Amino acid sequence: MPTHAEKRMLPYSREQMFDLVADVERYPEFLPWCVACRIRKHESPDAFVADLIIGFKFVRERFTSQVTLQRPDRIDVNYKEGPFRYLTNHWFFETDGDDRCIIDFYIDFEFRSRTMQRLIGRLFNEAVQRMVNAFERRARTLYGPQSRPSKVLSESSSDPA
Repeated sequence: MPTHAEKRMLPYSREQMFDLVADVERYPEFLPWCVACRIRKHESPDAFVADLIIGFKFVRERFTSQVTLQRPDRIDVNYKEGPFRYLTNHWFFETDGDDRCIIDFYIDFEFRSRTMQRLIGRLFNEAVQRMVNAFERRARTLYGPQSRPSKVLSESSSDPA
């Protein structure tokens, strides 16, 4: 079903980028189509369950995921309930030795509804690009513009539906 993998070098530290991605309650402030978010339960200092509400035109869906933080290297998102058959998402954060962050982002999902899957499938690549770009813009807003540009190192998307 739809998958996207991307590696991108950003002129921010991995700790900064980790903190930005881990702060899911702020997603509605900058992430396209994210209408609301709440932390349902803190399971430990490094794990929580969160509800996200995604809205696009006439469609609004809520889904719940468990988020596991392995500071400052990795964030795993494991789907618990909602409109998907499955959803897998992870972020890896590496440093390039020059205080720049290499982000390795991956998402794979399938909706229960074939209609929803077809609708999203057509928009998937654009939607994921807008989402990843939104995180980069948020970093500029929070941490300031940098003299070094960001760079896409690798990217692949597929939707075999």
